[in-house]
Amino acid sequence: MKVGITDVAARARVSEATVSRVINRRQGVSKKTRDAVEQAMAELGYERQTQGQLVAVITEFVSNPFFADVAERIESALAPHGLKTVLCPAFPGGVQERDFISALVDKGVAAVVFLSASNTVEGAETETYELLRQRRVPYVGINGEFADGVPAPVFSTDDALAAEQAVDHLYRLGHRRIGMASGPAGNHPADRRVQGFLDAMSKRGIEDAKDWVIRQSYTVEGGQAAAGLLLGLGATAIVAASDYMALGAIRGIRRQGRSVPGDVSVVGYDGSAITEFVDPPLTTVRQPADRLALEVGRSVLALVSNRDVPTGELLFDPELVIRSSSGPAPEPPQDSPQDRDRPGAADRGRRIAQNHT
Repeated sequence: MKVGITDVAARARVSEATVSRVINRRQGVSKKTRDAVEQAMAELGYERQTQGQLVAVITEFVSNPFFADVAERIESALAPHGLKTVLCPAFPGGVQERDFISALVDKGVAAVVFLSASNTVEGAETETYELLRQRRVPYVGINGEFADGVPAPVFSTDDALAAEQAVDHLYRLGHRRIGMASGPAGNHPADRRVQGFLDAMSKRGIEDAKDWVIRQSYTVEGGQAAAGLLLGLGATAIVAASDYMALGAIRGIRRQGRSVPGDVSVVGYDGSAITEFVDPPLTTVRQPADRLALEVGRSVLALVSNRDVPTGELLFDPELVIRSSSGPAPEPPQDSPQDRDRPGAADRGRRIAQNHT
């Protein structure tokens, strides 16, 4: 027999209007009363109706094809169940993100998805999450656990495995002078990709890998700047922390009169469809956008129906896609004054890098 709000009201000993306000997460209900209604709903197996409700997807990188793809896939997963997604472009952890959440909560938003938003920022304010918890609005994260152990489901690509795949590919091609162009410090995915890179290099007996890591912004310009410094170190290969950074690295390499992959190999990260059509087609580590979005959709549907979902982070395996931007390591120049293998050359390059970071 289907449970209705009349049954819930009787069990919680409140009016049907009060039950309606709790179901739609409206204001004007005390915490004690709200808890009683929520408990009655759980005991009776009442499922919230989702028809016409909104799910906010918060992300900074709307113009990035990977994030646009994930957002679109989340929409496709939720639409058949009556949920409509609203894309909210906001700087992670900033005032705009909080303003979006405050406005949408008042409109009766069903759930919030943090797509590489404040959940990726070290030391992010928890005020937004507190507001959502107070209003009983469920939320999930993608590619980054929430600050201070905030309990919520999180679905992430395994950054350590992604770095291992990129380094292993280049190492097998004969590269030893492998540099990394990563995102800014304090960004959880960037930090984890850097640690994965260091671990992968150490595993292969390369102990000074930290000197070959350049932190920059997740942009074409950031990748170009990082490439310039890594070329100064004598790098023959670059692992980039995003496809945009990889494209910037290729531009930087070419502007120094080098070729890709003849002189320097480049591996990206994200795996958006456009990387197949750039020049040269980009070798990249592809994030599983389809599986991430599907699991987010399942979790959101369960949460808005008042069903429990495991908290903590679930990791998904990425996939190395080999294309034309990576190739065998070039032969070292012989008897040349520019020989990068001479003692001290790497040290001079490191000093150059340190002066720019």
